[in-house]
Amino acid sequence: MVLTPGPNMIYLVSRSITQGRRAGLISLGGVAVGFVVYVIAAAAGLAAVFALVPAVYTVLKIAGAGYLLYLAWQAVKPGGVSAFAPKELPIDSPRKLFTMGLVTNLLNPKIAILYVSLLPQFIDPAAGPVAFQSVQLGFVQITIAVTVNGLIAMGAGSIARFLGRRPLWMRMQRYVMGTVLAGLAIKLATDRTKAVAA
Repeated sequence: MVLTPGPNMIYLVSRSITQGRRAGLISLGGVAVGFVVYVIAAAAGLAAVFALVPAVYTVLKIAGAGYLLYLAWQAVKPGGVSAFAPKELPIDSPRKLFTMGLVTNLLNPKIAILYVSLLPQFIDPAAGPVAFQSVQLGFVQITIAVTVNGLIAMGAGSIARFLGRRPLWMRMQRYVMGTVLAGLAIKLATDRTKAVAA
């Protein structure tokens, strides 16, 4: 899920290519804080709302699957653009970089879907407090996401140059990501798991 291009990756790559690695890492700090906000919301009982109102959970899952399919189409459609071919952005201050990273993550539907639809499927009420399991899973996801996105931000310029000289690789990257996103969308839409209450 972390490797699939979404708003966070596109923003971090754009910042790193336009303004340098430091800017990408400052932006990543904002993204990381956004992840923590989602973990806290999930542990505070967001899942309980969905357990009490199953229709809301179902609507979110369907909307989430639709969004993932939209991202998949954006990756594979004719003339689609890779995350490593971002638009140029103006130079921003460290404060704005951090804030935009945070806002980008908080408004990222892919992350909302992850925390309220995908992660709860791995929670086992018999294994202990649901809130504690939510926090554990959330921080595992944050560690993976920050590590992967940090590596991408650090190597964005090199990756973009490498792919830019190899159009076939650029297309392959788009198709692999599109396939992964479509697979996640289908799994999410067809999953019969109900929301787990905190």
